[in-house]
Amino acid sequence: MPTNAKWLNKVRWDEHGLVPVIAQEAATGDILMFAWMNREALTRTVETGEAVYWSRSRKKLWHKGEESGHIQKVSEIRLDCDEDVVLLRIEQVGGIACHTGRHSCFFQKYDNGDWHSVEPVLQDPDTIYSPDKKKTP
Repeated sequence: MPTNAKWLNKVRWDEHGLVPVIAQEAATGDILMFAWMNREALTRTVETGEAVYWSRSRKKLWHKGEESGHIQKVSEIRLDCDEDVVLLRIEQVGGIACHTGRHSCFFQKYDNGDWHSVEPVLQDPDTIYSPDKKKTP
C-alpha cells in the first residue's frame, strides 16, 4: 500500500465515513453484491488483496468469507467519476457471494407486480454457517 493517504483522501466518504462498494466478478462481469467500506476496510482490502467491508449492522470490519470460506480475491479496484462509489473486480472463491447460498445477492427479479427468485441456491446456508454465526452482513 502507498505510504501516503492521498489515494484514500480522493474517495468522497459519506457523513458516516463510508463509501458504497459494488463487487463484480471479473471473469463474467456479474454483479455479485453491494456493501460498504470505511477507510480501514479499503486500506485492508488493498493490503491483503481480499475484500474487507464494513458491516453496518455489526458495526465492525467484515473480511468477506471469514465465516463461509467464500473469500473475494480482488483483481482491480476502481473509483467512479463522482469519486463516491468503489467497484471491486473480484474472483469469488467457491462461486457463492450471497449468504443465502447463491452466486449473487441480486437473485430476485421484478416481474408482473412481484419479486421472483431467478437464481438457484448452490449450497444450503445451514451447511455454510453455524447457527450461532448465521447473520446477514
